[in-house]
This record gives sequence, C-alpha cells and structure tokens, in this order.
Amino acid sequence: MFRKEWIMTQEWHDVLFLHWPVSPDDLREHIPPELELDLYNGRAWIGLVSFEVKENRPRFFPPTLGFKSYLQLNVRTYVKYKGRVGVHFFNLLVNNSLIVKLTKLGNFLPYRYAEISMMWRKNTCTFHSTSKDRKNVSETLVTTFQPIPSPTKTNQFDQWLTERYHLWTKTKDHLFRIDISHSPWILKNVTAMINENTMASFIKNDFRVNQPIAHYSKMKKAKMFLPVKEDSGEAEV
Repeated sequence: MFRKEWIMTQEWHDVLFLHWPVSPDDLREHIPPELELDLYNGRAWIGLVSFEVKENRPRFFPPTLGFKSYLQLNVRTYVKYKGRVGVHFFNLLVNNSLIVKLTKLGNFLPYRYAEISMMWRKNTCTFHSTSKDRKNVSETLVTTFQPIPSPTKTNQFDQWLTERYHLWTKTKDHLFRIDISHSPWILKNVTAMINENTMASFIKNDFRVNQPIAHYSKMKKAKMFLPVKEDSGEAEV
C-alpha cells in the first residue's frame, strides 16, 4: 500500500499491449546501471503499449482543456531494483506538444512528440504513430487490432507482463522511482496485425520480424505518486 498522497490521475482507454522477447545483452547498456533487467525464462522483453489518455489532471484540479486527453505510445522494458519490480521507459510518445513542453522543463521522463492517430471502424482499430528519436531516426508503428469480447483467463506470464506498479528514471545522475496505483488489469485476447514497426531502433537484433504477444484492456484509471529519490533509506512498501 502506498503511504503518500497521489499527485496525478488519468484514465487509459483502449490499451493494446504488444510484447517481444529480446536478448538481455541487447538492452543492458540502454538502462541505468543501478537497475537489473527483470527476465522471464532468461529473456528480456520489449513492450509497446498504446492507448488514449483521458481525464488527465493533477490532484485537486479539474481536467483542463489541452491537457485532459491525448494519444500515447510507451516503449518500455522490465527491471528490478532492491526487491521491487517495475518498468523502465525508453520513450513516452504523445501527440500533445503541451505535455512534451511541460515534461521537458524538468527533463524527468523521456516524453517526445509523435504524430499519432487511433481510428475505429466497428470493432477494429488502426493505431499509427510516427516520430523521430534523438538521433533523428524515424520510428513508426502501424498496427490494426480487433479485441475479442470475452475476458481471457490470465496466467502468471500475462500478469508478469502487465501488473507493474513502479517505474524508474534517471536524471542528473540520480535514480528516481514513481509509484503507480490501479486495480488489476482485466485483459482480453486480441488479434493484432503489425503493418509496420521500426520502433526501438537502438536495438541491433531485429526482434520486430516476429509476431508479438498481444493483450487488450478497455479502460483503467490510475493514480501517480510523487517521485522518490532512491537510496533515500525509505523502507520497502
């Protein structure tokens, strides 16, 4: 249980999880050295998570026009630090330039602007994201997916991929943790076709040629807590 008051809340709608196994050697140099890769059966994992953010607001404030909703694509892997397991983000891509400008003020999380669209036709969605990385390399994800209505019975691996309540980021030579609170995911099976994928171009091994493991969830409401500087002596939660 988190002991501090939350500072931000938002809803995540039409969440698509896409996961690929990769060699740990492909990722180690790209995460802070303080973190340990969290492996499953000896493999590291790259996750692309797309969704629409709604009702984004700080605590005690109503949603504000220009900030309350946008589309997002997260590029992430899974890590451990001193008994906790969670997420390290390589990129947080959003189609809202105001969000990017605000997050750049503290240079805290790797938010970047991307041209993103999400279009539904009946029960099939096409998600399209195009951006450029810090080396001006273009990265694109185009996927068409169709959720299967009935919830799936999740196994240990499904939960390992999705039930993550801590994230770590490093800035100004300091490692910080952000805790996230939400109810467990209600996952559905989904048929997903990858039309184009050049994401995570920093990984030399082309994991993208393989079909991903895909999950879908309709909506989740989450709360975020104040960042905690690691090595502060705080007890485990």
